[in-house]
Amino acid sequence: MMNVVKLTSTDNLIEPSLKGKSFLRLADFKSSEILFLLDLALELKKQQKQGKPHAYLGGKVLGMIFEKSSTRTRVSFEVGMLQLGGHAIFLSSKDIQLGRGETISDTARVLSRYVDGIMVRTYGHESVEEFAKHATVPVINGLTDLHHPTQVMADLLTILEHKGKLAGLKLCYVGDGNNNMTHSLLEGAVKVGMHISVASPEGYEPNPEIVAAVKEEAKLTGSIVEITNNPIKAIFEADVVVTDVWTSMGHEEETATRLEVFKPFQVNNELCQHAKSDYIFLHCLPAHRGEEVAAEIIDGPHSVVFDEAENRLHAQKAIMKVLIG
Repeated sequence: MMNVVKLTSTDNLIEPSLKGKSFLRLADFKSSEILFLLDLALELKKQQKQGKPHAYLGGKVLGMIFEKSSTRTRVSFEVGMLQLGGHAIFLSSKDIQLGRGETISDTARVLSRYVDGIMVRTYGHESVEEFAKHATVPVINGLTDLHHPTQVMADLLTILEHKGKLAGLKLCYVGDGNNNMTHSLLEGAVKVGMHISVASPEGYEPNPEIVAAVKEEAKLTGSIVEITNNPIKAIFEADVVVTDVWTSMGHEEETATRLEVFKPFQVNNELCQHAKSDYIFLHCLPAHRGEEVAAEIIDGPHSVVFDEAENRLHAQKAIMKVLIG
């Protein structure tokens, strides 16, 4: 692991422009705010590793609504709140009135009277936007079908730790372009000045509205954005290689078709020979070895997927510290 260059000042451990704000997608934030959160995550991780108390959220409560199942999201948010001195409440949509027809707006208003922040992991992105519209406390997007911003903050943190910088690096995503990881990677990469290429089969490209907006943002940060159907072209000279499952939650009925369509887009040794020799490999997990990624890659020397998984904890602690601190 390389020495990490500090990106911003976190001396006061708070960025005033972020306090009380919801965290729904990375496009909502300035580059300076994202870089601040990454530096804060590094600082909080350092404090934890050194055993230093950092109970900045003593007495605070995070309500967590899950419509989609989770391992990393649930555990990292619960443990993160505990380490910050607060408490997290798990709320399955099946166990609360939301699952029996209560409106999102009423649920958001009621929970805002009890908790200091709400994390939502759901299907439609419009649902988390509705929560944020009616809640009077910050709302954090733990995943929707369209965006996965907390995961990409962990990805950026991992890249920063292993590469020592972000700006100027090339990130290549290979696989399903029209999913939450691709969209958040596109938004996050250009915010921090990274170049990004996305390779996906025809008909599975990223959301065109998101791509158009990202290309406009790239003009401000100097990033290069490439969308292609050619994985070899996309991965050429990449510093970071990323993939995700070919069939996301909610699309299980498409599994057989997708397995056939995505075969040429598997991340394996043959494909990665076109990346830089010191590339790192990321995957948000869970992974299907032998499908989107070969075992030789995800279990090989270039893989940093477990550092990435751990960094969900530290990235989210930074987000919670600032938003509800």
